[in-house]
Amino acid sequence: MAKVIIVTDSSAYLPKEIVAEYPVEVLPLTLIWEEKEYRDGVDISPEEFYVRLSRSESLPKTSQVTVHQYEEMFQRLLDEGYEVLNLGISKGISSSYDSALQALKSFEGKSVEVMDTKLVSMALGFQVLAAARAAKSGASLVECKKIAEEAYPKIGVYFTVDTLKYLAAGGRINSAKRLVGTALNIKPVLEIRDGKIELVESVISKKKAIKRMVALVEKGINGRKPLHISVFHALEHEAAQSLLAELKESMGAEEAILSHVSPVIGAHVGPGTISIAYMAG
Repeated sequence: MAKVIIVTDSSAYLPKEIVAEYPVEVLPLTLIWEEKEYRDGVDISPEEFYVRLSRSESLPKTSQVTVHQYEEMFQRLLDEGYEVLNLGISKGISSSYDSALQALKSFEGKSVEVMDTKLVSMALGFQVLAAARAAKSGASLVECKKIAEEAYPKIGVYFTVDTLKYLAAGGRINSAKRLVGTALNIKPVLEIRDGKIELVESVISKKKAIKRMVALVEKGINGRKPLHISVFHALEHEAAQSLLAELKESMGAEEAILSHVSPVIGAHVGPGTISIAYMAG
C-alpha cells in the first residue's frame, strides 16, 4: 500500500515542530505589500508582520496558492511514491481551493484527492492532524479522507479582533458590519461557519469577548472527549499563553497547541486578534 501524505497551506499555521512529526507538506500563501511578495511564514514572520502592520499606513493584499504550485507539489509527491490528500483553506475564504481543483485536472486517474475543508487556521490544523495521524499509522487515502470528513463536525473556532477594518477592507465580512467595532470599546465575537466568517455577537471590551468565546467553546465541546484545543493569536502572546493554560486545565484537554495567526490571515484580521479552536469527540 502506498504511503499517504497531507498537503495543506500556511493558513493552518501548524507549529513547525508538529508538522515535522507527520506526513504533511505546507504550501505558502502569498502576501503582497508595497510591491513586494512574501511567502507566508517563510519570508516574513508573524511577529515582524504584525509590528509592521500596526505601524503601516498601507494594507497588504493576499494571494491564493497558484495552480502551478499545486501541480508541482502533487507531481513531486506522486514521484516520491505518495498518495495525496489536499486539505487547504476554505473555498469560502480563498480561491486556493479552485486552484487545487484546476491542478487536479492534470492528475486524472492518479491518487490525488482535493477537499473543501470549510476551515481555516488551527481549526483546519486539527483536521489536517487527524488525517496525518491516520496516514502515519498506515491508513489508506480513502480512509484518511473519511477521517478528515468525520473530523469536520467535531471542530469549532471563535475569534475576536481589535477592529473590523481589516475584515471589511478585504471583503471577508459584510462591510456594513464594520460599524459594530467602532463605538467605544465594543468587540466582535466571530466564528467560521460553513466555511465563511460570520459575526456571532458584539460585547463591551476584549476581556468580555474572550469570556464569551470560552463559553461558546464550552457549549460546542459539550463534554465530548478526547479534546484537542488551540489558542492562536496576533501579537497577543502572553494573553494567548495564559488562556491556553487555563483552558487545558479547566477542560481537561489531551492536546493544547499555542500558535500564531499566519500573516496572510492576519492581513484580514489585524493585530490584537485572539482565537480559540477545538476538536472534540
